[in-house]
Amino acid sequence: MFSTGSYIDSLTLKGTAVDALLPKTDFPTTVALYQVDQSYKDSLVFLEKPTYITTTINETNNFELSNLKQGTYQLIALKEQTRNYTFQPKTDKIGFYKIMIFSLFTSGIGFLFLQYVTSFVGLCIGMFSIMVIADMFRPAMFVSLGAYAKPENRTRALTLVRIAVNLGFAAGPALGGLIIMSIGYRGLFWVDGSTCILAIGLFALLVKEKKKPISETENIDESKRISVFKDKIFWVFLFVSFVTAMIFFQLFTTLPLYHHERFGLTEFQTGLLMTINGLLIFALEMPIVSYFERKKVHKLKIILWGTLLMSISFYLLLINIWAGILVISMIFVSIGEVFSFPFSNAFALSRAPVGHEGRYMAIYTMSFSTAHIMSSKLGMEIIGHFGYQWNWFVMGGFGVLAAFSCIWIQKQLKLETRVIR
Repeated sequence: MFSTGSYIDSLTLKGTAVDALLPKTDFPTTVALYQVDQSYKDSLVFLEKPTYITTTINETNNFELSNLKQGTYQLIALKEQTRNYTFQPKTDKIGFYKIMIFSLFTSGIGFLFLQYVTSFVGLCIGMFSIMVIADMFRPAMFVSLGAYAKPENRTRALTLVRIAVNLGFAAGPALGGLIIMSIGYRGLFWVDGSTCILAIGLFALLVKEKKKPISETENIDESKRISVFKDKIFWVFLFVSFVTAMIFFQLFTTLPLYHHERFGLTEFQTGLLMTINGLLIFALEMPIVSYFERKKVHKLKIILWGTLLMSISFYLLLINIWAGILVISMIFVSIGEVFSFPFSNAFALSRAPVGHEGRYMAIYTMSFSTAHIMSSKLGMEIIGHFGYQWNWFVMGGFGVLAAFSCIWIQKQLKLETRVIR
């Protein structure tokens, strides 16, 4: 609250600093007031020291600012490591570590309680809430690689993450089925929630919070701190990521139906085809990534090859007189996935300016979530109106469009490099 006195510049501001995510707020916390005038901009907290500053008084995190001039201010509280009274994104405030712990622990608790929801509306609200919290984990995890992996190893680190995710996709349905058959659906919620809590507990116990050296956050070229919403190259790249993900998710939506309706494959046979994908990813992704990194092949070029391979895999499905084409198509899409996804993750992370990695990776992961939603809807609509062949043709066309977008990005990156020089 503000209070006034009997003389000029006698305004007083009192309050309490509260952590937005965690129940306990760090002490001491720096509290800063920035005057909002014609020179004010969002990046001011990175560039200049505040007009007025104080720290919280005690562990109650109360603060008081006095002798303030009348005006409009922005109030900011942050936990500083460098004590230079400017915001250092890599070391100040809440980093990826606490967000990862909060996300997975809270998701685990959410799953435990979800089993007691009995209405459809309640289930929708519960699942939506859990997914919002759970999806905080992915961008934070991507950013964490900047601290735990050396720059030259980040693509391989992202590949290991993808391999772990693919193993989860492969083992999850089978384990879920076994749990349901053994102890019922309620057991599934208990196991899912408990494993989330156990996993993040082990993470917190065995992996200590690590931050980049302060030297990496100093002397940052502020001209590179452009807003993610103004980064045209990144948004075209998001289109590429969205399209390749939408093509890929056809494997789990329209393709199993096609296997059965056109070739009479059983669920087991479709499962074997999907196993080819998982085995190829597991066997080839790390060697291929390591090879391309040793040869220093540009990430966009590899992503371009991946989108073309995915496109070819769907054009191959236009040959609908031989069931063996399903195996060949699966091999093409799997190798395309190996080329595209790990290097897409790495490119998105490398595109982010220092301090903006979280928001870049959050928007990047949102492109995949959107593709997951759109893939089945678009595919089913095309099949419903025009048939399977038209769906494969459209998906292949999307892959070609993504490839041309990669070419455009490569040209823009060359122009960008010349401008910087």
